[in-house]
Amino acid sequence: MSSGTTVVILAAGKGTRMKSDRPKALHELCGRSMLGWVLDACAGVKPDRIVVVVGHGAAEVEAEARRQMPDMDLAFVLQEPQLGTGHALQVAAPEFGKCDRVVVTYGDMPLLTSKSLEDLIASQKGHSEDDAADSVALLTALVDDPFGYGRVVRSDDDLFERIVEQKDASEAEQMLNEVNLGVYCFAHGPLMEDLGRLTNDNAQQEYYITDLAGMAAGDGRRVLPVVLEDAAEAQGVNDLAQLADVRWQVQLRILEEHMANGVRIMDPSTTFIDHGVTIGTGTEVLPCTVIRGGVKIGEHCEVGPFSHLRVGAVLEDSAEVGNFTEMKKSTLGRGSKAKHLSYLGDAEIGAGANIGAGTIFANYDGTHKHKTVVGDKAFVGSGTIIVAPNEVPKGSTTGAGAVVTRSAKMAEDETWVGLPARKLPKKG
Repeated sequence: MSSGTTVVILAAGKGTRMKSDRPKALHELCGRSMLGWVLDACAGVKPDRIVVVVGHGAAEVEAEARRQMPDMDLAFVLQEPQLGTGHALQVAAPEFGKCDRVVVTYGDMPLLTSKSLEDLIASQKGHSEDDAADSVALLTALVDDPFGYGRVVRSDDDLFERIVEQKDASEAEQMLNEVNLGVYCFAHGPLMEDLGRLTNDNAQQEYYITDLAGMAAGDGRRVLPVVLEDAAEAQGVNDLAQLADVRWQVQLRILEEHMANGVRIMDPSTTFIDHGVTIGTGTEVLPCTVIRGGVKIGEHCEVGPFSHLRVGAVLEDSAEVGNFTEMKKSTLGRGSKAKHLSYLGDAEIGAGANIGAGTIFANYDGTHKHKTVVGDKAFVGSGTIIVAPNEVPKGSTTGAGAVVTRSAKMAEDETWVGLPARKLPKKG
């Protein structure tokens, strides 16, 4: 069923202040690009189409958007040269399609939520078709320090009058703390007409979206400021310091979601969990732990302190990973433990196994990665090096400091010791 909504994401900027060759919208926050977070919020309002305006690094931005939203109807338009936000909408207009309304947001506003966009759309729709026919809604925020933002000027009866930019604001207007965020919902038909009326008669000789709101108000149409419930969502990213600040706010959301699902995070301030991590109820995450995207952790596990779980790591229920243990593309079976100073790379470890302190799965031969299988209830002694590909079968043991080479042919319930490791004969 059609929602009647097209969303436009402005993501053409180079982000000069980021001091990076990477397009600004592709900088990452908790394992996901800023553009990925924005696309996710936009998808939450179930638009018929998302139009992404690209410029610097256009091919990279398009590839990332398609990777993030493979099932969404996406269109891409190149803004070149870049002559302002209004100009971006002008070049995007042929891709709007047959819609009732157009929502405009930005590729560098990753904190903005679907809920806030839904509120914006609901305000533009109003209570009737007549309300929605020509009205404009814009997101605003009440901030402690409005410096640099355009101020929203309201009339005595609290209706929208205009937006005044910082440099043009009077002393009284500069005291206003309701600011324009540049996020809008326009009725489609009037927007198309107004885009043709935009001019660049200003000092920068650019076309601005803010002029569209002024046109609507000047014509007597409804212009509705929608104040964000959480002003933090308004924060954009223009440099690496702002990126770090926004990253922490994204991180806090992720941590709070896990804690709401029954995960005990002992010290959120030193815990780093990416987007796309699954953690079961009753699991405890100890301080100074890093868990990257794509990791799956079962119920009643223990992770940390000082653990690093990378992509492909899987902990089955009641497994434990501890101090200074790194895990990548490996499975740690139910009730198994790797508690100290170990590297688990490309390993499949069964249930009830023990991985002793200082164990290394030597998975890389300089050209290729290789897999090691450790069976149920195997005991890998401290300081063991297992050269992959290899197998430590069910119930078998390696002695402390053993080096299990590729030529080893361990069998179940055997004990191997030494360098290189050899089978230890059974006594008696």
